[in-house]
Amino acid sequence: MHPADEVLVSRYVESGDQAAFHTLVNRHQERVFGYLLGMVRNREVANDLFQDTYLRVISALSKQRGSYTTQGKFLAWVMRIARNAALDHLRARKKWQDVPGSNEDDATSYWERLPDHEPAADFKMHLSQQADVLKVCIDALSNEQKEVLLLRHEADLTFREIADLTGCSINTALGRMRYALINLRRMMSTEEIKDLTEVGE
Repeated sequence: MHPADEVLVSRYVESGDQAAFHTLVNRHQERVFGYLLGMVRNREVANDLFQDTYLRVISALSKQRGSYTTQGKFLAWVMRIARNAALDHLRARKKWQDVPGSNEDDATSYWERLPDHEPAADFKMHLSQQADVLKVCIDALSNEQKEVLLLRHEADLTFREIADLTGCSINTALGRMRYALINLRRMMSTEEIKDLTEVGE
């Protein structure tokens, strides 16, 4: 059985156990990096922000009295740090205005896993094109809708955690997700896709 996040955090804080910290990073890196990449749409920048996030994590944990408390919420705490790093970057580039600190089954339809068997080449190309279109459509969402979508499906946070992180109510978080999905469906099923892809070129 793998040790819980809080056990690994305690090992790192109390004895500087680097292996414990690396396990924490590896355990959550896909979700943290996926969120950052979705926010900035640039792999190099996302890598920089990822490193910055964990430097901030190390700094906070090294103080032992940092903002982290052992309540089973390590990922949510790291995501708050990652979010601050991403918003700092976006605000510096004036691409994000200040933002305040449906149905889940509907949401999963956009992130269904592929079957285990190898798809045909033309099918894989179609999927790749669809993924590119989806990214363009996600970028066209409002800031609030885009962020809830990324926090839910890249970081895998609950709606309660998203609400706490973004400073809104659970109903507001759910509403933003609902409208994000409605808008994605509309954009992906109309001529609006053509206009969006042309703008992105």
